[in-house]
Amino acid sequence: MELFLRQQFELLLQEATGNFTERLVHRCGGPDNALRMLTEDPEGEGVHRSDFVQAFFDENLLSNPSGCCFVLEALERRTLPADPGGPVADVVDRLAKAAFADVLTAMTAQLIQRQQIYS
Repeated sequence: MELFLRQQFELLLQEATGNFTERLVHRCGGPDNALRMLTEDPEGEGVHRSDFVQAFFDENLLSNPSGCCFVLEALERRTLPADPGGPVADVVDRLAKAAFADVLTAMTAQLIQRQQIYS
């Protein structure tokens, strides 16, 4: 991936992580509870990671095959879950969102833990 594209992805990921962390801590009633809920069930009540990822992809014009390929190229070394297949555009969409959700979860947990250190 070219350096300017890598930089663009890193900026998007930082924005997503900050927004998701703020939303999660608010909805879960504090950082300890947010971290616990994120770890236990990222799709559970108060977290809804996939809804956030879908909205983020929509807002940042990533909900198309080229946007999904951009995300997959940036996350090329991550391991993804098995996919049931189907049209290429659908598969690429699911894989990009799964990879992004995985890295978003890890970065959000790290950010919450850093915030707890300085609180």
